[in-house]
Amino acid sequence: MQNYAEAVRDFVEKHATGLTVAFVAGAGVLALRRWFAGGVCRSKVRLDGKTVLITGANTGIGKETALDMAQRGARVILACRDMTRARIAADEIRQRSGNGNVVVKKLDLASLQSVRDLAKDIRENEDRLDILINNAGVMMCPKWKTVDGFEMQFGVNHLGHFLLTNSLLDLLKKSTPSRIVIVSSLAHEKGRIHFDDINLDKDYKREVSYRQSKLANVLFCRELATRLQGTGVTVYSLHPGVIRTELGRHLFPTLALWKRIIAMPFLMLIKSPWEGAQTTIYCAVDESVANASGLYYSDCAAKTAATQALDDAAAKKLWDVSASMVGLA
Repeated sequence: MQNYAEAVRDFVEKHATGLTVAFVAGAGVLALRRWFAGGVCRSKVRLDGKTVLITGANTGIGKETALDMAQRGARVILACRDMTRARIAADEIRQRSGNGNVVVKKLDLASLQSVRDLAKDIRENEDRLDILINNAGVMMCPKWKTVDGFEMQFGVNHLGHFLLTNSLLDLLKKSTPSRIVIVSSLAHEKGRIHFDDINLDKDYKREVSYRQSKLANVLFCRELATRLQGTGVTVYSLHPGVIRTELGRHLFPTLALWKRIIAMPFLMLIKSPWEGAQTTIYCAVDESVANASGLYYSDCAAKTAATQALDDAAAKKLWDVSASMVGLA
């Protein structure tokens, strides 16, 4: 044993510099990882007797949000396109939360008819809707069209949720105090609404499309909050962070090999789905923001949105354009 201790001491003395560098580097990585993890929702509020609807809740941050809502005692509706995966997710959420009141509903945000069908189902079969979380989305996909002929990212990320939200407003008002949470992105900061070419038919670039759709989310939140003043329904938009989810499935495979190799180490630093869901959960339940509406959040705190997201005239114009596109009176 003494010889072993001496051997260790001798090794440490000979490699002191290298061991110091390794320790400092390791501590730095851990600190960086903790910084990337962001804020955590500390609210212990219960949701017994309340109903929560979450779009795209079969995977990623939507699934983690659904699990949290179920653990708080809510009736949770998973509104998803892939029913098989949604049922599997619902079973897992029931088992992990001990809450059997988790149901699955069909929703394809790329089809306005599907949105209308779900909204009709909810209005006819649900007594209340306390929290609507517009979580589902697509990112950096090729130039695809929705069933109704809209550019896919704008159609799914904004128009589908725009119609769904408006179609459920009466039920949300009936259930006050209620909340609408809209998952946007930091990408909105580089976004612009192309009112002269909303579907980007003239010059489609996937990153431009994504940024436009995320800016539309924040502008929608702002205008909706204005229209809902005094109703008891509050609205929140947020940036969940950079997260390890399936959302990047259209982007990563298209990168050059050398870019993917460089990116791999950084993937270990970005948020997990549980960490990425925290700001959504915060906006949905935290008591401190109960009277706030129309603000933008990141890491469980209010942040200042980009200048173009604070343009009230653009927010109203986008509302009018969107209402016309989805056939909303």
